[in-house]
Amino acid sequence: MNDHYLKKLDRVTAILTQLQSKPIVRAQDLAKKFEVSIRTIYRDIKTLENAGIPIIGEAGSGYSLMDGYKLPPVMFTKQEVLSFITAEKLMQKFSHESLGNHYQTAMEKLRSVLKHSDKNLIQNIENQIDIYNYNPKTEDSIKNIIPIILESIAEKHQISIDYKTVNEKISTRTIEVVGVFFEFNFWYIIAYCTLRNDFRQFRIDRILNIVKTQNPYLQEYGQINDYRKSPNGNKTIVKLLVDKKIIGHLNNSKTYYGLIEEKETDKGIEMTFETDWIDEGFPRWLITFGDYAEILEPEFLKTTMKDLIQKISKII
Repeated sequence: MNDHYLKKLDRVTAILTQLQSKPIVRAQDLAKKFEVSIRTIYRDIKTLENAGIPIIGEAGSGYSLMDGYKLPPVMFTKQEVLSFITAEKLMQKFSHESLGNHYQTAMEKLRSVLKHSDKNLIQNIENQIDIYNYNPKTEDSIKNIIPIILESIAEKHQISIDYKTVNEKISTRTIEVVGVFFEFNFWYIIAYCTLRNDFRQFRIDRILNIVKTQNPYLQEYGQINDYRKSPNGNKTIVKLLVDKKIIGHLNNSKTYYGLIEEKETDKGIEMTFETDWIDEGFPRWLITFGDYAEILEPEFLKTTMKDLIQKISKII
């Protein structure tokens, strides 16, 4: 079977999924989706009809499948159907771009097994649900990067990456990925780095190149949360005395930066952190409310903060 017929088979199968997932499908929309002429879509529809698929409609008005043609193997409640739509909206706003197309295809397959009335319910409600995300999505230079990473985890094969640090330095690492997670508008991976012989955290949008290898993992790993609690074991205890009036603004971030204890005193709130990011992340977070906080320990953090403030003052 040559490439032309393979492409046609894939397209005709996808058109059937479209017909199963929507009440009415227009030839113009199909032509745009599959990047072919409308005349080609007409021929594809005729192919489906010749194969015994009961298609209702004609060129110019749109197509649909005869109601009841395919009984869904699983019946969903209306509440479940509505939850699918809400989840789809969330994925559109918050999913990584390399997952978006795959999720859309999966949703089309799910819609295809819904009964006719539920398809109409979706059509009536999907434009009435929206998710407002005020953080711009990060852009990656590598297409399908998360699926590549997930495949490496499933196959337990090492990957090689070119990685750019926050200081714009680029290094090549061979890593064994433990897991992927999303936090504060960025996607991260936790992996064992063979260069450092330790666990490291990498931000996915800073990966410039990725290559799957055939080298198997050198060891077995547990769940990702086991490593997020202590990704490298080099934690530093930080104690701050924070003005009470600023505490409310830290609720969404203090846990992320390692809060382990919070105690109210006459002078303010004494906060104790256990952090892995004492060199970069923690000081840069602290500077956002530094005029309301006193560093109790460690002493060297005061020097780090002074150096950071001087660096900023030279730029401004």
